[in-house]
Parts: sequence; structure tokens; C-alpha cells
Amino acid sequence: MRLALGVEYDGSTFCGWQFQDHSPSVQAVVENALTKVANTPVRVHCAGRTDTGVHATGQVIHFDTDVVRSERSWVHGANANLPKEVAILWAKPVDESFHARFSATHRRYRYVIFNRSIRPTFLAIRTSWCHRPLDEVRMQTAANYLIGEHNFNSYRAVACQAKSPVRTVSRLDVTRNGEFIYLDIEANAFLHHMVRNIAGVLMEIGRGEQAPEWTREILDHQDRTRGGITAPPHGLYLTEVDYPDQYKLPLPGSMPWY
Repeated sequence: MRLALGVEYDGSTFCGWQFQDHSPSVQAVVENALTKVANTPVRVHCAGRTDTGVHATGQVIHFDTDVVRSERSWVHGANANLPKEVAILWAKPVDESFHARFSATHRRYRYVIFNRSIRPTFLAIRTSWCHRPLDEVRMQTAANYLIGEHNFNSYRAVACQAKSPVRTVSRLDVTRNGEFIYLDIEANAFLHHMVRNIAGVLMEIGRGEQAPEWTREILDHQDRTRGGITAPPHGLYLTEVDYPDQYKLPLPGSMPWY
């Protein structure tokens, strides 16, 4: 039997999603919790391998098992064995054609910027702080140049291992609510550090250090060294993963809205 599960986590204490020998990962604690419920080793596959310090409200995973448990037992049994920073939101049987990563059609991320002159306290590990005023209108104008299919080589990490830098961004909205600015981005797939590099460029433009057209110029260079700085991971959330309707997966978790 193949099971799909929704996962929410605060990534601030983990080295990222993927298992690492040197530090705790979200994958390791999730597999350990599910192994205890199944009473046999469980290996999971995820929709998006988030980096160190990155959070998720809508991560999706799957695993195969011969063990029979109710959906409620998988959820509550796993949560009883997970640290407080991680929770299973739902579990659902799916057919063997489903793959958490390869069946996904779109992914959505939200980047949260805390924009005030005084540094944050309890929000320090859940938002990206910018002490200088940001102009969200300029940022949206700049963001519009990134919508569509482009070569995002300038916006990915130098160490990115993706075979192709071409991605299609279908949505990139910049909105403000008081001291918070939200970057909501949807694409068919993402490159390593792509959202954080976009956020870094948009913040420079929002501070008035660059013109909105700079986002397009960086795209045209197709050279990461010509881009801006990589924004911190703390404000980044994987919020939703879309799949074909045939799988009938539950709705994603709540959006980070501070």
C-alpha cells in the first residue's frame, strides 16, 4: 500500500528536510516516528527538499508499506513520536502511480519579510527582517518580469544540481499587511535557492538600491554571480503542492500570516 501524508514543520532547528549524518533533519524524525507506528523501517519521499531553517505548512510525502493501520492511527501515532516542531496533518492511501515529487504539477512558497526599524524577537527565526523601509509597489513591478517561462540560471545556487535551469513561474505576488510583506510564488518546480535569491533581489529593489528592471537584467545575464544576495532562510515556507485531481488529496495547511 502507498500512503501520502501532509507535513507541517518549523525548520529552524533542522539542517533541512533531507537526512544528514552531522545534524538533525526533518526526514529523519518523520521516518523514525512512522517506523514506530509501523513497527518496521519506513523510508519516505518528499515533494520538496527544503533547506536549513526553511519551514513548511504544506509539505507532502509518500511511502510504501505492507502494514495496515487506519489513517487516524498513522497521523496520531506519528505525532505522538514527533518533536513539537513537526506534525503530520493528514494521511491518505494513494495508488502506485502517485509520487510526492514527480506527480506534483505546481508548488507554492511564501516568503515573509518583517519590515520595521527594530529587530524582531520571537519572529526572528520565522521571518526575514529588513530594517529599512520597503516599497512593495516597486517590488511587484520588478516581480512581474519573472512571471512566465525563463532560464533562471541567475537565480539558482551555484551548486544547484538540476539538469535544466528553465522553470515556469505562474504567480509572483507582493503584498503588505502592516509591518509584514509577503512574497507568494507559484511555479511548476523550483531550483536550489531560487526563491531566496528572488527575495534578495526584490528587497534590494524595494529599498530603492536598484531599478525594477534589474530583475529582467539578471535573468538575461544567466549568471548567478551577476545576481543579488541570497535572502535568509527563516522567512521561507513551502505552503502548497498541487497534484492531479485523480489523487483527491486534502487541502494544504494554513498559510503563515503573522
